[in-house]
Amino acid sequence: MLKENLIMLRNIHGYSQEEVAGKIEISRQAYAKWESGATVPDIEKCKRLADFYDVTIDSLLKTATADGKITMPPPPKGKNIWGSVTINERGQIVIPKEVREKFGLTGNQRLIVLTDDKEGIALVPAEIFEARLKQAMEYASARSEE
Repeated sequence: MLKENLIMLRNIHGYSQEEVAGKIEISRQAYAKWESGATVPDIEKCKRLADFYDVTIDSLLKTATADGKITMPPPPKGKNIWGSVTINERGQIVIPKEVREKFGLTGNQRLIVLTDDKEGIALVPAEIFEARLKQAMEYASARSEE
């Protein structure tokens, strides 16, 4: 778990073991032992690692998989991978229970569907989207009056 995440994160960011060790103020040998699984860092060093890679300590310590198949790297703080959903014949999806609970989504709640031709689809609660849109319009109006 931890050792795999350290290897993935280091490789994703293009760092050498020596570079990471220097940034979190330990020896390269100590870091190499963490990646090999021979030893594990104490909680203070886990915090340094998490801060360095901009992930949570929790995500650093556990291994996440996409549908139990592909091991996923720890996501950046505030970002999550919730797994996959299947679109049924009518074009409907079921939002995972954990997501509904985290974001307070309930039946009959309106969601705005946003897309990016290159990135994909995002769902935003309508009340949040509409409030942000109103703020943007007020800002644009104030700027045009100046």
